[in-house]
Amino acid sequence: MLDILFEDDDLIVINKPAGVLSIPDRFGKTLSIKSLLQDKYGNIFTVHRLDQATSGLIIFAKNAEAHKELSLLFEGRTIEKKYLGLVVGRPEQSGSIDGSIMEHPVKKGQMYIHVKGKVALTTYEVVTYYKRYALVSFQIHTGRTHQIRVHAKHMGHPIIADEIYGDGEKLLLSSIKKKNFKLSKSEEEEKPLLARHALHAHTLKLVFKEKAFAFEAPLPKDLAATIKQLDKWNAA
Repeated sequence: MLDILFEDDDLIVINKPAGVLSIPDRFGKTLSIKSLLQDKYGNIFTVHRLDQATSGLIIFAKNAEAHKELSLLFEGRTIEKKYLGLVVGRPEQSGSIDGSIMEHPVKKGQMYIHVKGKVALTTYEVVTYYKRYALVSFQIHTGRTHQIRVHAKHMGHPIIADEIYGDGEKLLLSSIKKKNFKLSKSEEEEKPLLARHALHAHTLKLVFKEKAFAFEAPLPKDLAATIKQLDKWNAA
């Protein structure tokens, strides 16, 4: 479960799988990366979080001093954080979304863009265009809850399979191959290529204690397989 990409005396970098919480929920009964780390190391400090369905890079601190310094780096926008995401439609080649974000007053657990929200800035660049989708590299310059997902919706190109900010429809191979798709004889029902929102925390760069760090999390199997099929059947 713990895919440790790097660790030293101060920090530990994990490649988080989709579907696992970053930190325990309020009941403390659901498996999380932090609880697994606590079982292994004892004291562990939260620096930032990833949504449960988002995969990729997440950093935890091993001591209070490192926690304080890393938290200041994240708050001070001096860390370069890039995500890879598959979006619906074909956005412009590059751009930025500057929209303040706050919690929705009625819809619990949902964020939205509002002038009274916290400042949020995302820049993006399209990596690959497909016929009906695009693979996009997002860089977040602030760290708001659901930031990329909210901003992707705002620009009219929600993250594929996003249940809150998109249509929530799982991506099926039949929707990519169209006429060329056939169920195998052993299958009664088609299994989705991608059953969670298509977002992966891909790279992270920072300078900590006068030392430069650069981390990269390889694509998980579901996203890698989806991109492979899109390259094959849905090329622009």
